Amino acid sequence: MFKELDPILHSQLRLAVMSLLIGVKEADFTFIREKTNATAGNLSVQVQKLKDAGYIEVVKQFKDNYPLTTCKITPKGIEAFDAYVKALQQYLQVGKG
Repeated sequence: MFKELDPILHSQLRLAVMSLLIGVKEADFTFIREKTNATAGNLSVQVQKLKDAGYIEVVKQFKDNYPLTTCKITPKGIEAFDAYVKALQQYLQVGKG
């Protein structure tokens, strides 16, 4: 009856990162940190978990001698996010029916 929720996306910060990226397709680390109000260290760990799962791509480069980390959602990430949202909707529908 209930679909299992993706444990990668079930973390509040990882879900917030994915929610941001689904809307903008690409964002730099500073933007994500500011929008999620996360510490740089915690965000870095959670971004790595999303990358390891194949849900986001992370590009590290330099711009004007400053490091720039950019995150972009992958097709696999979009699919996982959509499945997660649909599973949550099923949970909510059961309560209404």
